[in-house]
Amino acid sequence: MTLPNKLTIGRILVIPAMIVIACIPYLNNNNIFLELTYANFINVILFALASFTDFLDGYIARKYNLVTTFGKFADPLADKCLVLVTFLILMVQSQQAYFGDFALAIVPMWGVAIILLRELTVSGVRLVAAERGEVIAAGWSGKVKTFETMIAIVVLFLAGLHSIVAIVGLVLMYISILLTLYSGIVYVWNSRKIIFESI
Repeated sequence: MTLPNKLTIGRILVIPAMIVIACIPYLNNNNIFLELTYANFINVILFALASFTDFLDGYIARKYNLVTTFGKFADPLADKCLVLVTFLILMVQSQQAYFGDFALAIVPMWGVAIILLRELTVSGVRLVAAERGEVIAAGWSGKVKTFETMIAIVVLFLAGLHSIVAIVGLVLMYISILLTLYSGIVYVWNSRKIIFESI
């Protein structure tokens, strides 16, 4: 097994570990610092490490010509599952950003729904393209979306540190949603011949 594939499998294993940590009452009901829970402290570290392996495995695979069929399948799957599960963990926590007496959920359900629908749509288009022997490369908007989303998740996990951190997390979350919508629309538009050829 190649090193990039080992890193991908490691990233996949982080996902159930994060879920287990998020489900342990003691870790969720006790704070390590201010309002930052043990669960979020551990999970932000796991997420940051997993995100780094996402960059690392792709870099190693390309540089040393270690690209495999398993890697092509598992790497994007691991990325999507990691991000979606993380957003679900944060959504369930129902943390809020306060603006005086007004409060907004920093990870709203409708936002997670948009992200989920975008990923399902893109995965469907890629599947159809693969059946035709075509590969649709990720555009710059998708790469920007991925990078910004990773930063947003780290900040969202740390929202308990201060109200300002929560507000910054909220802003980054909304930017992530907008980038997700934009990159999804661009992806569908660029793939319109494949999608609508037999309509």
